[in-house]
Amino acid sequence: MRRTLEPEVMDTADDAEEYDAMDFSEPDSRFAETAARLLGSGANRRALDIGTGTAKIPVLLLRKAPGVRILAVDMAEQMLRVAAKNLERAGIADKCALARMDAKALHVPPESFDLVMSNSLAHHLPDPLALFCEIARVARPGGAVLVRDLIRPETEADAWAIVDRVSPNDTARQRQLFFDSLCAALTMEEVRDMVMAAGLAEAEVIQVSDRHWSVERSWAHA
Repeated sequence: MRRTLEPEVMDTADDAEEYDAMDFSEPDSRFAETAARLLGSGANRRALDIGTGTAKIPVLLLRKAPGVRILAVDMAEQMLRVAAKNLERAGIADKCALARMDAKALHVPPESFDLVMSNSLAHHLPDPLALFCEIARVARPGGAVLVRDLIRPETEADAWAIVDRVSPNDTARQRQLFFDSLCAALTMEEVRDMVMAAGLAEAEVIQVSDRHWSVERSWAHA
């Protein structure tokens, strides 16, 4: 199946509220657990979450690694509006700063983060290689990296089968959004090529579920 792009930015109030209401608790929890493991222990570590959406990943990560300080960025103002509420509700607004930034051209200095992470963003980008190049630029030498997203199925029928299995009780719009995301996703081979082209040394590309790929590098890999 050829890749079918979906909108790069979801930036209406309805988009943000509906996205926040969708239940990604299981994959989000696994992502946060992996991020904490890759970062390891240590004082004064800084993390960057690219495409944070409504900041559910920072909330989960700070429960596991309360000493980390996070900058969470997104292009969508409405997503960041809901994210601010989620951080305030969780009592961690002082530990996670929010900023509106383009993942393809981040306004942050090079080599400035101990952990750079991005969950379910690559499939939104027409050219995801730009994301991987920015990650390689802003991660400190030896810094941890975690990028995870959906794997594009071979056919539309396969994509709908995943939707039926994973989200049988979601609304029709939520199911359509999930299907569209699967059709916009990358293959494992495409991800490997982009990781190599971006120069993400020592990063491993693995399949972590029936529908997710993951790019992982532990802190102080060098």
